Amino acid sequence: MDNALRLQYLEAMGIDVWIPKTASVELPHPSSFEAMSQDTWDLLKADITQCTQCELCTSREQPVLGSGNQQADWMLITEAPGQDEAHQGEPLTGSADALLTEMLRAINLTRNDVFITNITKCAPPKNRDPHVNEIENCSLFLQRQQQLLKPKIIIALGRVSAQALLKTNEPLAKLRNQVHALNDTPIVVVYHPAYLLRFLPEKSKAWLDLTKALQTFTNNKG
Repeated sequence: MDNALRLQYLEAMGIDVWIPKTASVELPHPSSFEAMSQDTWDLLKADITQCTQCELCTSREQPVLGSGNQQADWMLITEAPGQDEAHQGEPLTGSADALLTEMLRAINLTRNDVFITNITKCAPPKNRDPHVNEIENCSLFLQRQQQLLKPKIIIALGRVSAQALLKTNEPLAKLRNQVHALNDTPIVVVYHPAYLLRFLPEKSKAWLDLTKALQTFTNNKG
């Protein structure tokens, strides 16, 4: 996506963008404005696949676009994909994926009831946390996913996702057990399934967070 069209997307979503006075921005063709209002999952997929906004594109095996119901009321956003996720092209794999399915089942949801995606679409090398610029470069894709999906609730899975979405450095312990918001959509922070597999006693806290999410969804779905 060219920079001018990117700026138009951000403006259309109410996101202020600072442009240096010395910068020269080419105005998009009028058809670009129509394209913004007619965004589709296929267009988004193409833009993500062709993205070269940061260095992650040089080492990616394939982007992880997200999976699930593209008309779901529930949007789950997890951390950057790891190497296994990049290999399979799925947001979660293995035991963490299985545990997430069980977590959803505990509140009477299936994987067909949710759409899950990552905070970045490419896997950082050696499974490291994504850098700030990498998260920022992918933020427009995440915004477009939210705009297409129009979820009634967002679940932030894990610290990296929660801090990126809420633009904070607060620890996850302080972010959970409350309701936040992203573009007027409520967000509930939940422990990442991979973390829960390492620290089993925390599952009881995750259950409390999920019930809070379910109650929040019930109160706002109308």
